[in-house]
Amino acid sequence: MAITATISVSITTPTRRSLSSINSILPSSRSISATPQPTFKYPNSRLVALASSMKTETPIKTTTSTSFLHHKESGFLHFAKYHGLGNDFVLIDNRDSSEPKISSEKAVQLCDRNFGVGADGVIFVLPGIDGTDYTMRIFNSDGSEPEMCGNGVRCFAKFVSQLESLYGRHSFTIHTGAGKIVPEVLGDGNVRVDMGEPVLKASDVPTKLSPNKIMLLLNQR
Repeated sequence: MAITATISVSITTPTRRSLSSINSILPSSRSISATPQPTFKYPNSRLVALASSMKTETPIKTTTSTSFLHHKESGFLHFAKYHGLGNDFVLIDNRDSSEPKISSEKAVQLCDRNFGVGADGVIFVLPGIDGTDYTMRIFNSDGSEPEMCGNGVRCFAKFVSQLESLYGRHSFTIHTGAGKIVPEVLGDGNVRVDMGEPVLKASDVPTKLSPNKIMLLLNQR
């Protein structure tokens, strides 16, 4: 699990170097703002991104590599990109609002691997409810909203640790659509999550299919 890139997208000041690939993602003209770093080029767009490779096996000792998380210029959508076992997500600090900063439709375009940033989903860190520390919401790359994602929770936990400048072994509670999750960030930087007892009996697995459709699918096999 690692941070692969961080990007700040202006949503207020028009510029000739606007991102045509993200025109429909955010509500107004925007440009790219970042300190001089390696440049990643996409078709019909220009991204200047801060890239860093931060393996979870090594605890973070300084704040310089994550200082971008605390740069909150007005009118910019700030996000980081993480992956867990190749399952990659765009993560957004949404702690100042109980509603996601972008819609599911915008998330679809942001996740586009050709004309957007590219990801399996967008994860929002929202204020906690029902006594939890944080709330986690996800928009998949197709716009659907799942209850929870195991790899996503691990990325969420790592992201929060860096947002809050937490070091060493620690844990916190997360409200999800699947209930309360308690990830634990270990001393070596890895994240452990108790996903609960697995459901192995077929009849107990929740599904939206009717019994007739299930039997039809089984008979076809």
